[in-house]
Amino acid sequence: MAGVPWGVPGSLVGVEGAVPHADRTNERAEVRRTWAQGEGPLRRRLVRPIQAFLHEESAGGVLLLAAAVAALAWANSPWGAGYERLWHTQLSIRLGPWGISEDLRHWVNDALMSLFFLVVGLEIKRELVTGELREPRAAALPAIAALGGMVVPALIYLALNPGGEAARGWGIPMATDIAFAVGVLTLAAKVAPSGLKPFLLALAIVDDIGAIVVIALFYSEGVAWGPLLAAAGVCGLIAAAWRSSVRSAPVHVALGALLWIAVYASGVHPTIAGVAMGLLTPAVAFERPRTVSREAHRVADETSDQPSPPDADAPQWLELARLAREAVSPLARVEASLHPWTSFVVVPVFALANAGVRLSGEALRGAVGSRVTLGVLLGLVVGKTVGISVATLGAARLHLAPLPAGADRSDVVGTAAVAGIGFTVSLFITELAFADRALVEEAKVGILAASVVAGALGFGLLSITRARAASPSEEL
Repeated sequence: MAGVPWGVPGSLVGVEGAVPHADRTNERAEVRRTWAQGEGPLRRRLVRPIQAFLHEESAGGVLLLAAAVAALAWANSPWGAGYERLWHTQLSIRLGPWGISEDLRHWVNDALMSLFFLVVGLEIKRELVTGELREPRAAALPAIAALGGMVVPALIYLALNPGGEAARGWGIPMATDIAFAVGVLTLAAKVAPSGLKPFLLALAIVDDIGAIVVIALFYSEGVAWGPLLAAAGVCGLIAAAWRSSVRSAPVHVALGALLWIAVYASGVHPTIAGVAMGLLTPAVAFERPRTVSREAHRVADETSDQPSPPDADAPQWLELARLAREAVSPLARVEASLHPWTSFVVVPVFALANAGVRLSGEALRGAVGSRVTLGVLLGLVVGKTVGISVATLGAARLHLAPLPAGADRSDVVGTAAVAGIGFTVSLFITELAFADRALVEEAKVGILAASVVAGALGFGLLSITRARAASPSEEL
């Protein structure tokens, strides 16, 4: 329920117009604590700090970094051959004559990452409906900035790789990794202007939209129109199910699976199915909070704290729990349930499967002389910084949109540098762009190097800017 603190039952919160129970005292009933909230050195020193860390915005980025480091260490260890054998293990799913057979890395990139792109689709819709992208004037600046941050890196890459298979990698430096970028921004600018973080988030969302369009149009195989029309039909069924108030999770999971299969068979990259599911998810709740609140008081008035038998009132409370859940939009519920899984499982597993680049002397010498590596590195570090900065400051100078609240030019440049951390989506596009594994490895070296350089550059610029901004007040 809106406005109800976490862990406080709805029946304990007063609602205007509610009739108090005759036996209800004025004292607030004590909410029973969970095991983790109890006393004891283990819970106080280990469990609760871990819980607090997992609620931090930087937690996903830390786990992603740990997975990438683990992949690099594994691939370059004496057991490096086992790393490749694991991800090339074939996994087949068959139903009669029909089946899909891919290695584990493709299952991670095609199927598991569909959940990641489902969350991306949900985030895009939330921003379009209720967030920074809802108002055209507010959306103008991050949209213009993201456009500059996509076009300039792609042009830098193509200038260095104008032809051949290497040219297919132009989409690699266009991406921004929101987990790493927000983590660096949070660490470097703890007292950053209020408008800086929403600007980066909205920019990253627009960047995701651009990446999705690029993947769908340029990094999909030849389109088979029959399965693609079938996918469009499944999208229609999903929309009709929501409009008809079909709320059963198994029904929507089954429709999502059908959509993924149809998109996979069409030749369009199957992660686009996740985006479509996210965009089709309703952003409006099925039940009104006031209605649920009245029902909560009615149930509380009609039930006892100690029913006999113990579960005599269970049906009423289960129905109330269902109504309370329906007072939250499907978009918010699905995003809240999937976000921890994508942040702490899906993306780290993706990094573990794709970041394991062999950094032998020969491989590094090849990467140093590679135009692909240089194009990715310069595209992410220089292209993102220049493209976003010039687009943002130019839009503000032309009065197309104001700068983020409280931010100055130095803040914009620092944020633009942070956006050069392309990691997750850049690695994802790399696997789609090249069939030649040598080019894949060269691009990955560029991505890893760019992520380190862009992160350090952005951290340094933002730290210096915030230190300068804070120094006058400190002197006073």
